[in-house]
Amino acid sequence: MIDYKPLFQALIDAKADNWVEIIPQQLKRAFEPNRNGGAIKWLEIIANLPSGMASTADLNSAWVKIGQSKDIDSKTHSLLLEQLKSFHPWRKGPYDLFGIKIDTEWRSDWKWDRLKDSIASLNNRLVLDVGCANGYHCWRMLGVGARMVVGVEPLLLNVLQFQLTRLLHGEAPIYVLPIGLEQIPTKLNAFDSVFSMGVLYHRRSPIDHLLALKDCLRPGGELVLETLVIEGGLGEMLLPKGRYAKMRNVWFLPSCETLISWMERCGFKSCRVIDVNKTMLEEQHSTEWMRLHSLKEFLDPNNLNLTCEGLPAPRRAIIVANAP
Repeated sequence: MIDYKPLFQALIDAKADNWVEIIPQQLKRAFEPNRNGGAIKWLEIIANLPSGMASTADLNSAWVKIGQSKDIDSKTHSLLLEQLKSFHPWRKGPYDLFGIKIDTEWRSDWKWDRLKDSIASLNNRLVLDVGCANGYHCWRMLGVGARMVVGVEPLLLNVLQFQLTRLLHGEAPIYVLPIGLEQIPTKLNAFDSVFSMGVLYHRRSPIDHLLALKDCLRPGGELVLETLVIEGGLGEMLLPKGRYAKMRNVWFLPSCETLISWMERCGFKSCRVIDVNKTMLEEQHSTEWMRLHSLKEFLDPNNLNLTCEGLPAPRRAIIVANAP
């Protein structure tokens, strides 16, 4: 379905042969039908979609646009709408696919707008997006000139949402692999830019995550890190006793000063905070494309500055740094 040869060649050129050797087996294992009950249905839908139907694509607008409504007839449009809905929930976006507007849970374009003017140009760079979900930001990275974008994402539904959009778009130097960061070989040192957005607080060992990210970067390459933080000074952090905003797998929420000290201890250079922003209800919300609970249900209804557990409401920081 997807030709991975250009990816393999780009990684070989970046002297990441040891990863190329194991990717086919990683793909085979991830797509085994017994690993996910919905995989067979989703894969059948993708297999039956015509590829490259889009007459145009716009990767530089808030809504990633692939195709126009006039590219397909009304019967195909109705079928595509039902097929897209079967991939519920759509969390990252938004997308406009052949005139079908997928209003996702997250307005991921807001995050992109916060960082795009404060990072190194992605033009002609080999880029890695860790925990990329369905690849929304990967498309935006490609739109600003990245030579190739590689996303890694362990949740199969997200990977298949990406494969669907890529099939509709047609061939492009963009890939999302169904693996986690821990499955990338150590000391790869292959990527010009590495993004880790919304991942660090899910890791039991944030230091190990930072070191693994550094291993992916070439010398002097740039890390763009986005994560939950708290207000406070050096050494301060929050370790929730139980859930945080109803999430079970949230571990360390550091202050910005504490996070920078972690990054410097890991060897990163020129660490700087480029944005701190409280998550608003308009940025993360339930929609017809994500009908489950969202931020509104995760906060104290009487005090939106607190989570439903009484902890500080989500605040996110973006930090940029360079590998030594």
